Amino acid sequence: MNKLMQQIFKFGVVGGVCFVIDMGVTMGLKLIGVHYLVAGFFGFVVSVVFNYILSFKFVFERKEDMDRRKEFVIFVVLSAGGLLINEIILYICMDVVYENWNWLNQTISENLATAGAKIAATGVVMFYNFITRKKFLEKKEA
Repeated sequence: MNKLMQQIFKFGVVGGVCFVIDMGVTMGLKLIGVHYLVAGFFGFVVSVVFNYILSFKFVFERKEDMDRRKEFVIFVVLSAGGLLINEIILYICMDVVYENWNWLNQTISENLATAGAKIAATGVVMFYNFITRKKFLEKKEA
């Protein structure tokens, strides 16, 4: 397996762990009555902290000349872009699709719809995260 494929695999494993954290926080908050956008926000934020730590421990090679504070700020800014994408997809799935399609909200529960929306959003954000982190944060090969 070449280096890029190994990196994508490791990114997927780290992403899977962070997805479980994100989904656990999101659905835990949703089950106690927190609005899905607020729950999704907190799930995403908690998972970003874990993702930062795990990404640089297992996936990406740090730029040696980059200050760690600057690295974290860039990571957070890129993650904020991912959060925006995440929230837009959750909004479209829930407020536009689920709430306006009677057959859908009569067929599946709001919690199941939220989980499905979160899975869709996570898939899109995963690609965004890999590409932007590789481009802006990883050490360039010589």
